[in-house]
Amino acid sequence: MTSVSGEKALPKATKFLFGGLAAMGATCFVQPLDLVKNRMQLSGEGGAARVHKTSLHAVTRILRTEGLFSLYTGLSAGLFRQLTYATTRLGVYTTLFDMIQSADGSPPNFLKKIVCGMTAGALGAVVGTPAEISLIRMTADGRLPVEQQRGYRHVFDALYKMSRDEGVATLWRGCGPTVLRAIVTNAAQLATYSQAKQFLLSTRYFKDNIVCHFGSSMISGFVTTCSSLPLDIAKTRIQNMRTIDGIPEYKGVMDVWVRTVRKEGFFSMWKGFTPYYLRVGPHTVICFIFLEQLNSFYRQRFMS
Repeated sequence: MTSVSGEKALPKATKFLFGGLAAMGATCFVQPLDLVKNRMQLSGEGGAARVHKTSLHAVTRILRTEGLFSLYTGLSAGLFRQLTYATTRLGVYTTLFDMIQSADGSPPNFLKKIVCGMTAGALGAVVGTPAEISLIRMTADGRLPVEQQRGYRHVFDALYKMSRDEGVATLWRGCGPTVLRAIVTNAAQLATYSQAKQFLLSTRYFKDNIVCHFGSSMISGFVTTCSSLPLDIAKTRIQNMRTIDGIPEYKGVMDVWVRTVRKEGFFSMWKGFTPYYLRVGPHTVICFIFLEQLNSFYRQRFMS
């Protein structure tokens, strides 16, 4: 099988594998931003005093009290999230894309692409939720007194202890907002990335290269962050909450939003904006670079 450009296409299984590996590689660079974002979203919860006033304040405080390597707390969960979520999303998207592609090989229209992306993101989020809740709890642990910390050593330890102590269903706690966030994120990215890229190319200051891709990702990332962060903060707080005497701290997404706005203010719905935004663009570009290198390596070694 060959692509439109005449270049041999990679086997499907290899595409899925490389997609997951590329996402995992990018995570190694942006993991500290995930940790800072989660800490900021939990800071001041319920009207308590805000521990972190800004992203920079959060970073300096974490470095001072927990050390340099604490910024990579939860890395195993972040990698496992990409292995499960990114691989599933890519696999579902590619399958759906092939199913709705025209008989003459022409690609589906823009609306169908968005539907494919939203569906793939939703299914990927369901598969990736256990890794997501592990990541939230592991990155949040350092903010608590030692006696209150969960003390997960790595993602598989987290999955095992949650299943043992709270039941297997806990692994999918917060699955609803996780799925909704994935739907919104994929729709926003697909709807804005190509438009941003087209706009940058039209200015004649950009060529179709990595600089343009990075700029497009950052523009798209801004829209994505604005639209998905309220769902992300609800997800974070639901997945980190404790159940006391069988009663959970939050009843659902709306309960998180109402209590957050009432006790912390409307704009608290966008806590962690800076690290979340700074993570989206670079992660996409770094992932793209890794993917291109993996594809090139495979073609040179196995398809030349």
